[in-house]
Amino acid sequence: MDLYSAQNAHRTAGKAAPVVDDALLERYTKISSGTLTSQLFKRGLRQQVLVGIRPLNRVVKPFAGRAFTMRFIPAREDIDTGATVTMRPDPVNLQWVGVEELSAGDVLVIDSRGDIRGASMGDILISRMQRRGARAVITDGAFRDGAEISRMEIPAWCAAVTATSRLSYHHVADLQVPIGCAEVAVYPGDVVHGDENNITIVPSYLAEEIIAACEAQESLEVLWSNFGGHF
Repeated sequence: MDLYSAQNAHRTAGKAAPVVDDALLERYTKISSGTLTSQLFKRGLRQQVLVGIRPLNRVVKPFAGRAFTMRFIPAREDIDTGATVTMRPDPVNLQWVGVEELSAGDVLVIDSRGDIRGASMGDILISRMQRRGARAVITDGAFRDGAEISRMEIPAWCAAVTATSRLSYHHVADLQVPIGCAEVAVYPGDVVHGDENNITIVPSYLAEEIIAACEAQESLEVLWSNFGGHF
């Protein structure tokens, strides 16, 4: 698939962005964000790191998954009311709908517009995603229930923690559309890579090319290290 087709597949009926399989994702978990960003840079992609967000987890584990995107807009008082709060999946709550549409191997990436005043979500929804096999959850906003989330296995990255409800500041406007998270463009199906240092986004159409180049680079670096920096 060419660049234009990959970027616009979400707009074209009957077509989809290339699906990155689990075997390829597993290879991504073995490389560093430094290697990954170097290879992206060589291909002209200079802004793929989500700067300003950090993991809540006490133990930070590497992961790689397919981006499942969620887009927020500012809340409006006559729409974002207590009536839209549900403790289980309900069509009136688009956030719950998104959580139930997640597939194993997905990473939920939330465009919170960088607004940390209201929580993007809390431990109940994140627990549900963990049970559904999600690889991670990421927002450029805030989470609530930070202490509870910190003890979970699922990687959770955010810019802040707040007890303030999402409904105070955010409305879930759309799912599985291109978004911006921490000023980085994220398309549905992109590879989301996380390690102890960073979250990095890899366009899905480049996934195979990039991982092969990363593996070759790290193999060369090991050889270089074994020879004390001299060949």
